[in-house]
Amino acid sequence: MKTVAGIDLGTQSMKVVLYDYEAKKTVESGSCPMQLISRGDGTREQKAQWYRDGLAECFSKISAEGKKTVQAAGVSGQQHGFVPLDADGEALYNVKLWNDTSTAQECIEITEALGGNEAAAAEVQNYILPGFTAPKILWLKKNRPELFERLRYIMLPHDYLNYLLTGSYVTEAGDASGTALFNSRERKWSVKACSAVDSGLLEKLAPVIASDEPAGFVTAEAARLFGIPEGIPVSSGGGDNMMSAIGTGAVRNGTLTMSMGTSGTLYGFSGIPLSDPENGISGFCSATGGYLPLLCTMNCTVASEQIRALLGLDVKEFDEEAKKAEPGCGGVIVLPFFNGERTPNLPHGKASITGLTAANCGRPNIARAALESAVYSMRGGLESFKQHGFQPQELRLTGGGAKSAVWRQIAADILNLPVKVPVSSEAAAFGAALQALWCLRKQNGCAVSMESLAAEHVSLDESKTTLPNVENARAYDSSFGEYMKLVNQVSPLYR
Repeated sequence: MKTVAGIDLGTQSMKVVLYDYEAKKTVESGSCPMQLISRGDGTREQKAQWYRDGLAECFSKISAEGKKTVQAAGVSGQQHGFVPLDADGEALYNVKLWNDTSTAQECIEITEALGGNEAAAAEVQNYILPGFTAPKILWLKKNRPELFERLRYIMLPHDYLNYLLTGSYVTEAGDASGTALFNSRERKWSVKACSAVDSGLLEKLAPVIASDEPAGFVTAEAARLFGIPEGIPVSSGGGDNMMSAIGTGAVRNGTLTMSMGTSGTLYGFSGIPLSDPENGISGFCSATGGYLPLLCTMNCTVASEQIRALLGLDVKEFDEEAKKAEPGCGGVIVLPFFNGERTPNLPHGKASITGLTAANCGRPNIARAALESAVYSMRGGLESFKQHGFQPQELRLTGGGAKSAVWRQIAADILNLPVKVPVSSEAAAFGAALQALWCLRKQNGCAVSMESLAAEHVSLDESKTTLPNVENARAYDSSFGEYMKLVNQVSPLYR
């Protein structure tokens, strides 16, 4: 048996899967939870040591025999996190995460230094938002200047795991494009954006390698710590959305993926650069050599879990209640901004349930409204995709929300697209494994395209294919308008 290992470092957990690429099946997996440091000012952080410990724990749950079969490894990591290291590779401070909203002031300062939103978008294909890495670096400079003076390596979470495995300090265009320091069109670090943070920042950033190149090879120390073979290649890796695109087969024009996890994301492969930050679409690169326009919201399963807990229901009961309500929930609307929000840009956003009357106030409407709210946020992004020439043919659904039949139907109806669900529920880890296989084949002199590799290995669960209901889609056209009207009304309160 020959396998490739896919590693996924998420916000709430870390996972490792072993994929037997000859038998085309996942044969082993291991996971562990990740802690989160949260504070009332929007701070969301983790510790780099937790990543090292988590990787060791995950591999400890894989059999010794299984680890011997690993021919290559690939890493997926939550995007945008700032891992600050000193010259010895030791963490200087906590890892500020993608959902940290404590850097709104730093975003303003960087934007002004670049000449405004339009100038920022021209330079890094994004507005400077709290989710991105750049303001986190400026935050450290302003609030911990003594640590910033010692800063030598600026890593993203996936880069840091690559560093632990190989000792190499490199990155790739996909994850780099989520820092707001990278010009995606030119596929290189932006001198202007870096200078807006600090005059010496550029020299601290990692060299950018091609997506199909190895980040490095497993060191003797990593082999000892994690039990995998020394010297095997570790692929370039990438952000979790880039790896999920591979794992769901969104590596060709026309296929969109929606990830329904802690955050909600909508993205698809594009052969040309595509961005629309005014409407929430980030101009990212893919981890396959192309581009990955992406819309991200900070509240997806967060909203459903919070409302579910409020109602005192388990997951099955929550879905059953939601099924009882009609599309649009009789006018009940949930604004799901429990963690602030990135799309729309409301770093001080608050969640609410509104539209309640004596006639519609009940569990079914509130439960369904929570599920609808996450997809409404994606609907606006879909319209922008279409305006820029992206012609979606189908939606690949992944993340915890993909398990819910009622949520799948809601997604199909609101977006008016066929919804398909990959067999592998661990899209990011599986995508990392496929990228590792892509890298391995090139290393062995048998280079293949990622599109052909995904076609061969990404299987769909036909039992979960969901087609839009014409009447429901029509009803949601009206309900979506009411949702957006409400968002526009309350937005000035939360900016």
